[in-house]
Amino acid sequence: MADRITGRPPKAVAEPEAMTLDEAIARSFAIYDRVLAAFPVVAKVGLFSGGSDSVVVNHLFRDRVDAIAHVNTGTGIPETTQHVRDVVAAWGLPLHELHPKNSYRDLVLGKVLSTRGQSIGRQVWKGFPGPAGHSVMYRRLKDEPLQRLRGQIIGRHGRARNVVYLGGMRWAETDRRFRNAEEVNREGALLWVSPIVHWTDAHMREYRDRHRCTLPHQHAEHLLCTPDALPLNEVTVHLHMSGECLCGAFAKPGELDEIEFFYPHAAKPLRELEREAEAAGLPACKWGQRPPGGRKRRRPAGRLCGKCEAIEGQADLLAEWRDTGLITPSQFDTFSRTDEQRAA
Repeated sequence: MADRITGRPPKAVAEPEAMTLDEAIARSFAIYDRVLAAFPVVAKVGLFSGGSDSVVVNHLFRDRVDAIAHVNTGTGIPETTQHVRDVVAAWGLPLHELHPKNSYRDLVLGKVLSTRGQSIGRQVWKGFPGPAGHSVMYRRLKDEPLQRLRGQIIGRHGRARNVVYLGGMRWAETDRRFRNAEEVNREGALLWVSPIVHWTDAHMREYRDRHRCTLPHQHAEHLLCTPDALPLNEVTVHLHMSGECLCGAFAKPGELDEIEFFYPHAAKPLRELEREAEAAGLPACKWGQRPPGGRKRRRPAGRLCGKCEAIEGQADLLAEWRDTGLITPSQFDTFSRTDEQRAA
């Protein structure tokens, strides 16, 4: 059955059998081929943030997608967006550069009002977001543009026509990724496919070693020295993240200072927005800091936010996996622990 095609987390085995990189690649292609055989797909779009994992999955599938999509959130590091433009052009693929309807500035200053349900006319958010505000930022800055692109592609045909969004989520990244990631997740006429979900960090390193140019010569921009070369985004070298979205919901202490050191032009509007928020009397007037008195409970983060912290409040999902044999009781205990319990 097509609706049962979604992949599962690693099975409850003590030591899963290790795959070579070539075996992992073969499984990735098999996941993708299974989707294309099961659904009437009219468009295959790679999602490219400019980060380390998204460049691998898009490099691997660059000959098997119709286009690349990049969400220009309006609050990212411009060099990352330019990197995506240059790389996609070198690959000879169309690029959908998407922009959110609501700006990050308007969200922080409380200028975005709800248009639906009982909350109609109310502010959807106010102040800089902490973890509790991440889901609002994700929906408004990333998910909305992608949903709009899907609508433009399929029109009113619904499930008779499906769009594949190819992403780089992996089980090995974080506890949260383990909890949320599936090989395939169907959302109406949208198929979220994570073909490298089973890749380990070792697979990622070996793939980069295999395809990234290391010749002792003057490298081309983005290290695109040969047609098969794996690109490199300098932002990921400096900051260890793509920097395509600086909403600050899960920022670590001193992160804005670090951004400012390498990319002062990207930090400048955030510093200016801090002053605006303070002048407007907003309690949450500091980027990257938890709002005073903010909720500690967090909603699951979106699929495209690779650096977000582990999410609390998902023990129900983990319990379901334990009870159905997808993870062992020991794995359940490990992934259910809070940060404080792990540190103890």
